[in-house]
Amino acid sequence: MRDLITTVVQALVNNPRMVHVSEMQGENISIYELTVAKEDRGRIIGKQGQTVKSLRTILNAVSSRENRKAVLEIVE
Repeated sequence: MRDLITTVVQALVNNPRMVHVSEMQGENISIYELTVAKEDRGRIIGKQGQTVKSLRTILNAVSSRENRKAVLEIVE
């Protein structure tokens, strides 16, 4: 899942080398912390949060196959 997030986000940003995803696992939850360059944060969030909402929807669809919940947080 971490690779999926990294691949998608790198395709969206201007500085793909600055993309970093850290993962924390719980019993039924995975928390992903996304760090991107400051100038790319707006690009990841998108207009009215649509881009990050779409990323979260994809993550939840994939993780639900494993009966898990996925949380994506953007770190400043």
